[in-house]
Amino acid sequence: MSVSLRVLDDGAWVSVNDARQVSVSELWRLHAPEFCVCDMPDFVVENVLRVGADGRTVSAKVYGQCIACGQTGVPGWVPVGRMYESEFVDIDREKVVLPATVTSDE
Repeated sequence: MSVSLRVLDDGAWVSVNDARQVSVSELWRLHAPEFCVCDMPDFVVENVLRVGADGRTVSAKVYGQCIACGQTGVPGWVPVGRMYESEFVDIDREKVVLPATVTSDE
């Protein structure tokens, strides 16, 4: 199965098979202890830098900010969805756990 993954609109969207699937300006509950000291930070995604996949998991390198402590930066590869029977399925962004290992398309 071949899947087209791209970053669109100057980092505003993750495109999967030429369809906009994940956008910036979303609030994610991100378990990333190496990013900031918050137990489960509310992370606002400001820019998608890269997109890739590890098996069926679609992940993105994103830039953003923890709204609790103010830490900004790139927390690593963040899982954003999975491929299931040739369709993209969003993940629950109420508890995103890092790290994700991916093979970048760039």
